[in-house]
Amino acid sequence: MAKVMIVDDAAFMRAMLKGIITEMGFEVVAEAGNGQEAVKNFQQYHPDLVTMDITMPDMDGVAAVRSIMQINDKAKIIMCSAMGQQKMVLDAIQAGAKDFIVKPFDRVRVSESILKVLSK
Repeated sequence: MAKVMIVDDAAFMRAMLKGIITEMGFEVVAEAGNGQEAVKNFQQYHPDLVTMDITMPDMDGVAAVRSIMQINDKAKIIMCSAMGQQKMVLDAIQAGAKDFIVKPFDRVRVSESILKVLSK
């Protein structure tokens, strides 16, 4: 069973994703509200997959992806972005993110992205 960490500064977004991920049969092992927490939790929990919000306080998602990729260059990270953040999504993909999903979350798209990234 894949272990997933959800990173988003909005608790209701984390809850939404957690619902989708647990319904898929995966375990949410950690959550984080900003990039610094994400990096710390990644080191502690070693999740198989990370969903990463782009815009967060303290450390944004792109910086967090860079930090996580330095810890483990095989990390599987899916970016979560609102519309109009294409430049930051591209930065995140270049930093090592494997895919992105757009908010508001579409259950089918989230599931497809998770399965695709985990299978690589």
